[in-house]
Amino acid sequence: MKLPSTRLCLVALGIGAALLVAACGGIRKATVPMATTLEKSNCARNVDTLLVMLPGAYSTPDEFTREGFVSAVRDARLAADVMLVDAHLGYYNNRSILDRLSADVMAPARQHGYRHIWIVGISVGGFGGLLYAQTHPGELSGVVTLAPYLGERAQSTDIANAGGLAQWHGPLADPGEGIPRAPNETQLWQWLRGYVGFTQTAAPRPPLYLGYGVDDRFAFSHRLLAAALPAERVFTTEGGHDWPEWKRLWQRMLPTLPLPGCPG
Repeated sequence: MKLPSTRLCLVALGIGAALLVAACGGIRKATVPMATTLEKSNCARNVDTLLVMLPGAYSTPDEFTREGFVSAVRDARLAADVMLVDAHLGYYNNRSILDRLSADVMAPARQHGYRHIWIVGISVGGFGGLLYAQTHPGELSGVVTLAPYLGERAQSTDIANAGGLAQWHGPLADPGEGIPRAPNETQLWQWLRGYVGFTQTAAPRPPLYLGYGVDDRFAFSHRLLAAALPAERVFTTEGGHDWPEWKRLWQRMLPTLPLPGCPG
């Protein structure tokens, strides 16, 4: 059975192999610097919190605006600016996603005075956000993943057969040492295993919030990750892998995030 082109792209991305570019029609060319758009908070004070939003594989950053993600932050009167990032598949394809996020998003954000940076990622954007948190310990104040791509089903099945993340041994290497330029899904899952019984004395890991539709095509993997997280940081909704589900999840998750509010 021939895999759809999107899945072929993600399979190759997840296992760190060379992407099958010919099979991945529609991938845009990665540009330097990565394009970003800043949406300012309505608070009448200096804001030091930034929400970095990473879209799905074939989505564009403006969809966060169209689907109400940005207006929800404003309506909640949160003292947080929003940065929409055009982190499309081209950056994953050439394995520059982590470098570009660091150079084009995170470094300038700190230079502009943002002390607390969160990543909000959908689908492959959630995967990218988790990879960034894994490879840049201590940099993020939190990660919100909506229906994140977490690698191939075979990897998730291996974890499930072991009894879940708490019982899965995975590779012997320490995921915090010798992380390659292009981390793979096994190393990511090993890092995620650190959320099982996580305490603040463990290696730095930002608070992780997970939302997904119960009929999402990646829900098998989502449930494995959900079991490793505190129940209050896991959100589900009816439906599959699309904006209506993600919008419902965002509206429920946003009020629970430890984000500062506007004064007064």
